[in-house]
Amino acid sequence: MCGIVGYIGRRDVAPLLLEGLQRLEYRGYDSAGVVITGKSGDLRTVKAKGRVRDLEARIPKRFAGTTGIAHTRWATHGAPSDENAHPHLDGEEKVAVVHNGIIDNASELRARLTLEGTVFTSETDTEVLAHLIARSPAETLEQKVSEALHAIEGTYGIAVLHKDFPDRIVVARNGSPVVLGIGEKEMFVASDVAALVTHTRQVVTLGDGEMATLKADDFRTYTTEGSRTTATPTTVEWEAESYDMGGHDTYMHKEIAEQAEAVDRVLRGRIDDRFATVHLGGLNLEPGEARRVRRIKILGCGTSYHAGQIGAQLIEELARIPADAEPASEFRYRNPVVDPDTLYVAVSQSGETYDVLAAVQELKRKGARVLGVVNVVGSAIAREADGGTYVHAGPEVCVVSTKCFTNTVVAFALLALHLGRIRDLSVADGKRIIAGLRRLPSQIDEILKTEPEIQLLAQEYADAKSMLFIGRVRGYPVAREASLKLKEVSYIHAEAYPASELKHGPLALIDPGMPTVAIVPDDDLLEKNRAAMEEIKARSGRILAVAHQKQEKADHTIVVPKNEDELDPILMGIPLQLFAYHTALALGRDIDKPRNLAKSVTVE
Repeated sequence: MCGIVGYIGRRDVAPLLLEGLQRLEYRGYDSAGVVITGKSGDLRTVKAKGRVRDLEARIPKRFAGTTGIAHTRWATHGAPSDENAHPHLDGEEKVAVVHNGIIDNASELRARLTLEGTVFTSETDTEVLAHLIARSPAETLEQKVSEALHAIEGTYGIAVLHKDFPDRIVVARNGSPVVLGIGEKEMFVASDVAALVTHTRQVVTLGDGEMATLKADDFRTYTTEGSRTTATPTTVEWEAESYDMGGHDTYMHKEIAEQAEAVDRVLRGRIDDRFATVHLGGLNLEPGEARRVRRIKILGCGTSYHAGQIGAQLIEELARIPADAEPASEFRYRNPVVDPDTLYVAVSQSGETYDVLAAVQELKRKGARVLGVVNVVGSAIAREADGGTYVHAGPEVCVVSTKCFTNTVVAFALLALHLGRIRDLSVADGKRIIAGLRRLPSQIDEILKTEPEIQLLAQEYADAKSMLFIGRVRGYPVAREASLKLKEVSYIHAEAYPASELKHGPLALIDPGMPTVAIVPDDDLLEKNRAAMEEIKARSGRILAVAHQKQEKADHTIVVPKNEDELDPILMGIPLQLFAYHTALALGRDIDKPRNLAKSVTVE
């Protein structure tokens, strides 16, 4: 969740670190800090509760140095405060550490160190690391860090400075991203490439259990046991401009507006008209293996889980393989039966979501076959999985996901079509789905042109204290995702229910002050959905429908273009992204950085 930035080279380090932190603000945080190696060799630290701008205001004019690390913190151990902000130092201020992740045995280590005379100045688990490194009798900084890491249990991405080793930064990873940036006689480190692309597009991503030493003109990677590893730099796909707002007021608005282009990108080069199918070369799944799959289990968290629910429906409809989706955070703790005939699909925008990654690792340990559906090339899940597909949504900076959700669902449509054509889906149906996929970008543009009308509707419903979202079969995951979007960004309480479940409890909530958003596709359940709206109107409930035609029983209808029945959910969620956005705007919310939330959840 937190952000790490580091630099060693010849340039003045403080402006570089602050710029990097600003590019990581989207990840969610509550405090920030920076430490540099000063010209005298001392470690100089500034920390502040609040935003990066609050940290910048505290940095003195004479704060010069060419080596430093910085951090944005999202509180886990200890409330947001100046004292709990990173970096953390030992008692003699010789060691400075920034850390993403959670040290599970921090309490025991803290108690032991306290008995031995160590004085702690924060409530954090991270400070334990600084003291362990400082107390190590090892001769090199690398050995000191390695010894400390062997004493802890948990997840980490760390960067370390030491007063006695001013020519280097030592970093390490276990479950939390660490990316090295390779410059010209300068080196960078960050938890996200967004902090690096202004200065370099040549990166090395550390694997779990791997460390690195960065010097101004060199770097080397090795295991925590000290064995050298091979690091092959890769080129980041996106340039710095991809992370800018591009004339929009918020990243969320920019990313909603980019969806037609993003969907075109995920389709490009993958459609095979000759055989009415698609090419997904990264799956590493031979046709014979695909035919032997008896079940598909999709694992994700939050928005990725909802995309997986739609994906499961697409796979069942097009490939006729039993499929379902489950929160990865629940799956890994319920001692699931891992079936050799089941294909597992891990979904994550960042490719670093801890619960999903941990589920993948457990599945691999048990011999399961796992595919990844992720957005970030070279991410941990992409590396751990047996194969998979990238969704090519481009950088998504806003904490709440929009274009990545849409592209993930389109990627599932491609996977479902691929599996269907290997199995029993006809050429005619394959061509029908391909034609529908090709219509998506222009239909998304058509929806986006209705934004002024959606804005007016959002302003009308913004006074609601709670909202109910309903849908049936294909519409229910759309309702769940739309409900999540509204609560994430506007802070209005919202929940989603299958429309068929109204009589089994939720009707008790209906009154004029509880609006309902109904997902009403023009499919074989149209009349069933209309009957549900009848029940709500009979109890004086207000209804906003999202439908392919105006709905008489609804107070308002957002009309969306019709595609193939199987692909309609892709389009029906987009106006509700705009609805959530404009509701939040009307309420004056911090749209790109909603309270209490972070973009990449790399801790439990």
